[in-house]
Amino acid sequence: MATTHATLAVQLFSLREDLDKDRAGTLARLAELGYRYVEPFGFGDWRTPAEDRLAKARALRADLDAAGLSVCSLHASIAAGELATLAEECRILGTDTVFIPIPGLVEGFDGGDHFGRDVFGDLDTLTRFAARVDEAATELAGHGIRLGYHNHELEWTTLPDGRHGYDVFWQLTGAQVIAELDVYWATVAGQDPAAVLRALDGRVVAAHLKDGKAVRQEPQTPIGTGDVDVPAAIEAGGPTLAWHIAEIDTTELDRFELLKHNRDALLGLGTSSSRSAI
Repeated sequence: MATTHATLAVQLFSLREDLDKDRAGTLARLAELGYRYVEPFGFGDWRTPAEDRLAKARALRADLDAAGLSVCSLHASIAAGELATLAEECRILGTDTVFIPIPGLVEGFDGGDHFGRDVFGDLDTLTRFAARVDEAATELAGHGIRLGYHNHELEWTTLPDGRHGYDVFWQLTGAQVIAELDVYWATVAGQDPAAVLRALDGRVVAAHLKDGKAVRQEPQTPIGTGDVDVPAAIEAGGPTLAWHIAEIDTTELDRFELLKHNRDALLGLGTSSSRSAI
């Protein structure tokens, strides 16, 4: 396997309940496990006043600094007229990269199935969605921020013409829209994550790495014990895949122990680093 220079991080959604109970303690424990970078979620909410959004970012930054943690990227909502505030949230947290985690967090597409079957299964709706993401990416680029999209499994809904909505989305968006590939959910969708990475040809800058039985709602398990070929996905990502992000959606295991196992497994592959080389 070719050596990559990707940096390990963890998506904070993995520990959402722990963070709600004791954020400072949870972040400190993550640092004790050896993580140095995190990916926060829940920013960009256009329904919240700008001053409250920025105060939330400052409070998280203070807790991250106390734990010795830095931010690799954010999961955030997108709305017209609110992107300057999102860019400021990014600056406060020290990142230049935002990913849209589900279509329902884009203004105008926040009704119906938030995970995107109604968006990625209808060509007209998908075309409008792609245009909105493109516009937001262009505007955010003016603030020095990159915008990308993060998948689950419903993006591979089949359109009436037989194509997958996920493939069409990337054809409709410009190169300024980057990708964060969740290899587990791609596998649940019946896709080969390595093939998806190769098809996107350098647009994937981050990957969510996790394992488990490739069935929706099944608990996730340690990397190397499920249906996801994580090493092949990492290999296919190549040099543009800058971030290897551990995440847990659902599991029957202790979440801290699972994150520790997955960190050790990824470092053991020789393809991830706990310190940024970027």
